[in-house]
Amino acid sequence: MADTFNYRIDHHGSLVRPTDLDTIGAEQAVQDAVVFQRKLRSTVVTDGDFPREDFRSAVLDGVSGFRRTDETGPDGLVRWVAESLPKANGPLVADWASKLAELTVIAPKVALPSPAYLAATTYRPGLGVSSARELGEALAEIIQAEIALLVSKGVRLIQLNNPLLLGQLAGDRGALSFDDALAVDALAVRLDERPEGVRIGVCPGWAAPAEVDRAAAEHLYAEIPADRWILPFDQGTEAELDLVRALPEDRDVCLGVVDATVPELEDLDTVLARIDAAGELKDLEDAALSPSRGFADVANSPLLTAEEQRRKLVLVETLARYVWGNEF
Repeated sequence: MADTFNYRIDHHGSLVRPTDLDTIGAEQAVQDAVVFQRKLRSTVVTDGDFPREDFRSAVLDGVSGFRRTDETGPDGLVRWVAESLPKANGPLVADWASKLAELTVIAPKVALPSPAYLAATTYRPGLGVSSARELGEALAEIIQAEIALLVSKGVRLIQLNNPLLLGQLAGDRGALSFDDALAVDALAVRLDERPEGVRIGVCPGWAAPAEVDRAAAEHLYAEIPADRWILPFDQGTEAELDLVRALPEDRDVCLGVVDATVPELEDLDTVLARIDAAGELKDLEDAALSPSRGFADVANSPLLTAEEQRRKLVLVETLARYVWGNEF
């Protein structure tokens, strides 16, 4: 894609919350986060998910039909259940995106949970929704409308997160079948009009499976008409290369080349060799770099300290300049 260079240095969206967030408030924290990201020479700017409890809250906080439970899963996320088909109570994150746009000339990036992911993790039989597919389609309508609103407000990079899809490539099953999940997420990313420069990306998971079914991966990419795929690429496995190998030529790729879960910095030459290997399969002019996942998808459970996060983001910036020079 001709303008991928605008988003060469990417990150997933969630950042480590400041320790004084409750004191200074979300608006000031977001302003500080914008300054932080610009100093790092990032080519995307997000609100760090500072106004939200976790990465799902962008949707769950703004729709009716869901009930918060007392359960917490192994991923640290509080469980929510759907008791009726959701209805939006207004814009979800567009107001925050507008504030970002006022703070920087860099077009803001917004990350949203995918409708298939939300449906698969909140559907419970017998609670008022007939099927996970029906729930997913209702959520897809809401999220697609939000994406259209974000685009109208100047957002040019939107990322849908569905951490379950790569597991489904390996045969893991949930409340939604693989085909149903693809159909639901496809509904959310289809826009009637797409201004020049808009990129809608999908992150299908934080880690590649042990083995990739090539046909299933090709099916994944074919069914969801996303412009950009944000793929794990931090372990140096053949499965990570297989995910790139299956990617259609006309799709952008963002390679998650540094591990956001460990403080140790990757060896520069090792990562560059991995990127070179990806370049044998995919034109790097249609590529970008990022950490492997968000740094704090759950507000009170950051994966790294703020300083460790900074070092990882600096490394991504350094790697990008080794690969592309100063073309962005």
